[in-house]
Amino acid sequence: MPYSPSPLPAPADPASAPAAADIRLVVTDMDGTLLDDDKRPPAGLWDVLERLRERGVLFTPASGRQYATLAREFARAAQGMVFIAENGTYVVRDGVEISSDPLDRAVVAEVVAAVRRLSAAGTDVGAVVCGKKSAYVERTDAAFLAEVRRYYVENRIVGDVTAVDDDVLKVALYDFGSAERTTAPALAEFAGTHQVVVSGEHWVDVMNRTADKGAAVRRLQRELGITPAQTMVFGDYLNDLQMMDTAEWSFAMANAHPEVVRRARHLAPSNNDDGVLRTIRRVLGLPA
Repeated sequence: MPYSPSPLPAPADPASAPAAADIRLVVTDMDGTLLDDDKRPPAGLWDVLERLRERGVLFTPASGRQYATLAREFARAAQGMVFIAENGTYVVRDGVEISSDPLDRAVVAEVVAAVRRLSAAGTDVGAVVCGKKSAYVERTDAAFLAEVRRYYVENRIVGDVTAVDDDVLKVALYDFGSAERTTAPALAEFAGTHQVVVSGEHWVDVMNRTADKGAAVRRLQRELGITPAQTMVFGDYLNDLQMMDTAEWSFAMANAHPEVVRRARHLAPSNNDDGVLRTIRRVLGLPA
């Protein structure tokens, strides 16, 4: 049941913080949440990750980014870390797959065909077919490839993205305009059987209905014996909605989409104000 968000009162200083909550799992989105608008991690991240590890708290990035990209970004702290990649369709720990939820190849072909039609009609959009091994694109212009390579360190240009030899986890569409107003409505035919998720201002993801960040978090909780009361999650956009329902300590960033703010229990400072780390320190009583 959704809760109205409320700001978590901050203590006057770390020493006056209440007894630390029994948090065992911290899950955070990346873009617009942990990272600032320039895609930079907050200062102090590695120190906080080390302190969480010392306390036996599992820190888990949950992102629309691919696993290879997340593993590279957290390389210095990746040992033992669980990565929820591709919006929950691929979960990996220490290079070993925990779970995945690939799309049927016929659906991949249908989504790509719809994007090709949309592009031919004048929308500035391109498809990224996201596999376990790599991301695959047909569009080759520099502007599009620059956006793809920000999120998919493993990427290949191919003649036909529907014919790749890989398990396809999702099809991501990059719209140089508004994904929420243009590309997402154009994919409405898939919404009845699959998830069509606006994951950013310019991104839309098509995935199986059974796949999302929330489902991935719940499976992780079951496997590790962690309760919602012991879970903290952070998010800012529509692909984080289901994740808000998995934790009693659910935080929408101050910069979050209004739907995420309505779904979360609490508000955190913005991504440009180190909101994730400031909240972790406050709730767990860590020194600043």
